[in-house]
Amino acid sequence: MSLDPPPLALPADGLALIRERVRPEWIDYNGHMNVAWYVAAFDIAGESFLEQMGLGPTYRREADASVFSVEAHVTYQREVHEGDLLEFRTRLIGFDAKRLHYIQSMYRAADGTLSSTAEWLVLHVDMKTRRTAAMPQSIQQRLHELQRRQEGLPMPPEAGRALRAPGAGSRDRIAAP
Repeated sequence: MSLDPPPLALPADGLALIRERVRPEWIDYNGHMNVAWYVAAFDIAGESFLEQMGLGPTYRREADASVFSVEAHVTYQREVHEGDLLEFRTRLIGFDAKRLHYIQSMYRAADGTLSSTAEWLVLHVDMKTRRTAAMPQSIQQRLHELQRRQEGLPMPPEAGRALRAPGAGSRDRIAAP
């Protein structure tokens, strides 16, 4: 059994492109995709990205290891509707032996409008112990290759954003009733 992933098959810029169509069950009473389904759509695209990195279901079975999401930040910028074709691009922000940090951008394929972003921190986990563990060197080499391909690409401005409540370090305070 070899845990070495196949050669990295990505465009020259290293931005993984995944497409998914907005499903009828994702639509809420406002006639657009519900916020919960944005996360589900990002998860579908994220699974494809992780598979490309060699961390998909086959790796889970053969290595008895996986990745767990431990933090996420989603921005909602433009509505999407039933039947819209979405394109997801993934930008690696950083990684070490046990952690992977990336941001996904969701675009409406018809007009290229940025609809949403999701930034993730995932941990590599040994499924026997349920504790973090180092990724195999072959996976780390693949991530280094992706990082090399993405050098020089602009980082999405949403990367690293933090939520800030009105009044928390801001001059724009909401008056108490």
